[in-house]
Amino acid sequence: MVKVGVVGGTGNTGVELLRLLSGHPDTELVTVTSRTEAGRAVSDLFPGLRGYVDLPFSSPDEGALNQCNLVFFATPNGIAMNTAPALLAKGIRVIDLAADFRLKNSQDWQHWYGTEHHCPTLLDEAIYGLPEVNREQIASARLVANPGCYPTAAQLGLLPLVEAGIISGNVIVDAKSGVSGAGRNNLLCETYESFKAYAVAGHRHLPEIRQGLQAAANKQHQTFSEDLTFVPHLTPMIRGIHATIYCQVKDRGMDLQALFQQRFEAEPFVDVMPAGSHPETGSVKACNQCRIAVHRPQGMNTVVVLSVIDNLVKGAAGQAVQNMNIMFGFKELSGLNHSAISL
Repeated sequence: MVKVGVVGGTGNTGVELLRLLSGHPDTELVTVTSRTEAGRAVSDLFPGLRGYVDLPFSSPDEGALNQCNLVFFATPNGIAMNTAPALLAKGIRVIDLAADFRLKNSQDWQHWYGTEHHCPTLLDEAIYGLPEVNREQIASARLVANPGCYPTAAQLGLLPLVEAGIISGNVIVDAKSGVSGAGRNNLLCETYESFKAYAVAGHRHLPEIRQGLQAAANKQHQTFSEDLTFVPHLTPMIRGIHATIYCQVKDRGMDLQALFQQRFEAEPFVDVMPAGSHPETGSVKACNQCRIAVHRPQGMNTVVVLSVIDNLVKGAAGQAVQNMNIMFGFKELSGLNHSAISL
């Protein structure tokens, strides 16, 4: 039984992580930290966890965390990099759900996140936790950087094309997210019946997407040097991401449906849908699936890939549990083998 701690258990990602861990057969949740809610029962703040998580929130002191085999950080950016080094030194493995260890270049981090990185020496060691690309490295990792939600949807949608080296020209990722991706304080009533793009000039997930695609291409002795445009949008729904991806391909005659099916046929959490499908965010609500459809309108060189995930599950907490399963040799489906919520 792996003893697990969660640092930052009050945000949308944190409570989703608690929900998934509460039903995991191979873990024992020993501490959930929150500076603002210390001493309060977790189930008082989240009544849905009553009978499943009976712990109180505790202050994030090292004593409680030192009891753990694994610590998840479900904290704002910039927190994990201050605490992770001490935990790693004690042999405790770490999965960071924020962005502290995603970018390999500390200068890139400073540019996109507006602050100096406090432990840049760990950036090279941290394994980027996209299992569909880095499963073998994740298995032996001490420190895993859980991918962002938009980067997960975008990279999974592009991987087969990038690895085959058939993209030609610009790539456009037009992605929409529910309001839960913006944090607990972002109210649905403020976005209801409204739809907007944001961060068009440059979003901090852009370098993460580009870095991940370059790394995936390198593994297949390919290159990814195309211009990448990423435009996120906020939609009046609670959860879910829909990425519509546009690119040109070199080979008009390639069977792209077969390419995608072959690439993901062994992946338990990627569902390549039948030709002509249009996946919906509702079809992945509260589950760890990514559903993908690939189209070539009018049979031309332009390819349109549709990729949908739940931003809080495959885009965050579910993928973190998937990474934990790989790190500790559990069945990859453990704690995650459930369908989407239908309504």
